[in-house]
Amino acid sequence: MKPQKMSAASRAVKRVDLETRLTDEHHQALKLWLRLLSCTNMVEAQVRNRLRTHFGTTLPRFDLLAQLERYPAGLNMSELSRRLMVSGGNVTGLTDQLEKEGLVARSDDPEDRRAYTVKLTASGRARFARMAAMHEQWVIELFAGLGASEKTQVHRLLAKLKLHLGSIAGREA
Repeated sequence: MKPQKMSAASRAVKRVDLETRLTDEHHQALKLWLRLLSCTNMVEAQVRNRLRTHFGTTLPRFDLLAQLERYPAGLNMSELSRRLMVSGGNVTGLTDQLEKEGLVARSDDPEDRRAYTVKLTASGRARFARMAAMHEQWVIELFAGLGASEKTQVHRLLAKLKLHLGSIAGREA
């Protein structure tokens, strides 16, 4: 019997699916962790691809714009770096690009002469609003495989896990 050929989509899932190496003998917690990680990676890959395809942008740029949208008065570069959990150099590079495109503007930080405050421009607010609306629809689509009560249940269980993880981090600090 001739072996069946895998489709490109199946090969891609096999390649990125962290669960493929697990067996029944692996601990349930390890299986759960890898399932969460696999789902997160798959959702993120879809969002990254759609941002690139529909808006010609990247997830880090979208995230920076999202932070600024939440703070209309702007954020300084070090606060952006902290919120995005990336280096100051990364934030500077992203800000430089977005400023050239007219989506953000820098101004001197009134509280620190060595720092800048970054704000969305009117054009940046309008562009981000379009991206955010599409992003929300994509996330809704990606989670449509679960019913409303299932989403509520998963959300509740993950909140419980997050609380537990927070308590462990608090004990170790």
